[in-house]
Formats: sequence, C-alpha cells, structure tokens
Amino acid sequence: QVQMVESGGGLVQAGRSLTLSCTTSGLPFVNYAMTWFRQAPGKEREGVSCIHRSGARTNYADSVKGRFFISRDNAKNTLYLQIDSLKPEDTAMYYCATTTLGSCAGSWSSGTGIRHWGQGTQVTVSS
Repeated sequence: QVQMVESGGGLVQAGRSLTLSCTTSGLPFVNYAMTWFRQAPGKEREGVSCIHRSGARTNYADSVKGRFFISRDNAKNTLYLQIDSLKPEDTAMYYCATTTLGSCAGSWSSGTGIRHWGQGTQVTVSS
C-alpha cells in the first residue's frame, strides 16, 4: 500500500522560511522523479518543482525560482521543499506526487503522468 504523507506546513509570517517534507512508503521511491504541486483556493493546481530520481537535476516553475528548493533523501524515501522569503501569495495546499518516470518530463508541471498523490499540507502566509 502506497503512503505519501506531507508535513511541515503551518501559519508563518511573510519573509520567513519553511521546509515541507513528504515521507513515502510502499513504493520504489528511488525509481521515480518526484514533484511538488500547490493549489490555492479558487485557483488551478500549479506545478511547483520536480526532481530527478537521483536528485541531480531539478526543475522549478518560473513563479518560484530562486525561493523554492527541492531535494530528496533516497535512503529515507523522503522528499523536501524548502521555501524561502515566503509571500502571502504562497498560501496554498502543497502536495507531493510521484511521476511515472525517473526524470522530469517536459510536461511535469501539467500534472499528467502522476502515479500517486499525497494528501497535502497547508501553508498559510500572513502579511
């Protein structure tokens, strides 16, 4: 049984940093590129970042480049997302997801090719 559990969200002040975690079990974590998505109320889901199965290559949405940093620990089957200089517009539910490939496809941010989703962790940024 696949389990993907996000944690680390909460209410934070603008300008602060936060690190989200996604702990997985029941799947060959090391085989898959992993992604983070977010969805704010009333908005479409947005692909935030993707990381190659090895961790050697990463991709980011233009809206978060320079502030979001994705990483993974294959020994712990865990995915991370560090968010620096938080802004109120970062307020959203953040989800981790596995892809069906070992690398990030060109369409990674569209949400296609996702094998499993986590349940999400809420990040709320106050101004």
